[in-house]
Amino acid sequence: MRSLSYVQRAVLDFSGSLFPHALCLGDADNDSLNELVLGDTGGRLHVYRSDHSKPWLTRCCSGMLTCVGVGDVCNKGKNFVVAVSAEGWFHLFDLSSKLEASNDLTMGEDLKATYTQHLPANTKLVLISDIDGDGRYELVLGYTDRVVRAFRWESHPDADVACGQLVPLKKWLLEGQVDSLSVNPGVDGSPELMVSQPGCGYAILRCTWGDESSLGSDESVVAEAREISARDVILHQTSGRIHNKNVSTHLIGSIKQGPGVGNREAGLFALCTLDGTLKLMQGSDRLLWSVQVDHQLFALEKLDVTGNGQEEVVACAWDGQTYIIDHNRTVLRFQVDENVSAFCAGLYACRGGQNSPCLVYVGFNQKIYVYWSVTLERIESANLLRVLEENEEFTSLLSELHVDVNDVSAVRELIHRTMYVPNEEHKPCAEKKGTDSWNLTT
Repeated sequence: MRSLSYVQRAVLDFSGSLFPHALCLGDADNDSLNELVLGDTGGRLHVYRSDHSKPWLTRCCSGMLTCVGVGDVCNKGKNFVVAVSAEGWFHLFDLSSKLEASNDLTMGEDLKATYTQHLPANTKLVLISDIDGDGRYELVLGYTDRVVRAFRWESHPDADVACGQLVPLKKWLLEGQVDSLSVNPGVDGSPELMVSQPGCGYAILRCTWGDESSLGSDESVVAEAREISARDVILHQTSGRIHNKNVSTHLIGSIKQGPGVGNREAGLFALCTLDGTLKLMQGSDRLLWSVQVDHQLFALEKLDVTGNGQEEVVACAWDGQTYIIDHNRTVLRFQVDENVSAFCAGLYACRGGQNSPCLVYVGFNQKIYVYWSVTLERIESANLLRVLEENEEFTSLLSELHVDVNDVSAVRELIHRTMYVPNEEHKPCAEKKGTDSWNLTT
């Protein structure tokens, strides 16, 4: 495990408090550049652009915001911003036409959401994704009472957004608390809705809309609906060390495996627990690797830091310790010098007018730290000898010095003396190779 030191960062101002899932990155205004969206406990939605310390936009919502999201929830071909409060208020914002240069807003329509709807209360998670493979996006909400609900936006294709509404599709009841929602492709490539369960477990929720739509409302039918819902929750427990059944668990799915990887196998997903366990899984039962760390992990993301199309697993602890792990279980560590209350990772247009991999931390000192351009040439440690062997100039220099490129010990000694004692004559080696001294210059 080696440590990283990122120094390129932007510091944003944020006065307030927020829940861990009230933070996300996404293209909120549909300009192809990602923004940082944040909702606080006072009911204010903040949208940050670039490296400006002040929010680009601020919107007022009803209730205490617990989760936010960005996506085409209305299936209109563009992104919307979603903010949901603990009291159940769903707020929908269309920011594609709101190109204000600042957040100096007073009274008026600019302070209102494009659409609001009251849903069941105690929301803690939001997911915007195609969970049933029909090509349309659904809205999935997780609740503090171990319930997950799915909704779909219904409106006339040509009607204004304000004329539509969210229609409930299904309700699932889980055995344990739901701390993460994600989608992962199955063996056949179709999406599977996954939720985390305590003790490093997870459940796959079957999206069988038709089974409940034809049922009535009397007691016998309600009992039948509950039985159907129970059958649509498939619990899984990961292998390996025995976990505390009450320890909180987070998961992230649809981890990219890189170009050239076929779709014949199930997708990759990762899990982390508060007691420091990280796992990478493929399918429902194949454990690729497991890592144990000595920090309390509360957030899990995915990010391609090498630019090779393969996403690494990124986990963050409450004290700012961040772990980046590739598919071969190579672990990198990055430390933020303060405790954090929320974390996310993804693409963000911080500088240069383009999206770049970023790590975002919300501290307890009313600051947001955005580490931008989080890129690496490689994840694994580099071997100097292997790198030099691929260099034609280095091979040519060895030939001029009468050094056999296959003599590893001689090459290693040459490199050592060149780097650490360049002014010393290498008499032993010179006698061995039949020359007075070696003088390697590049």
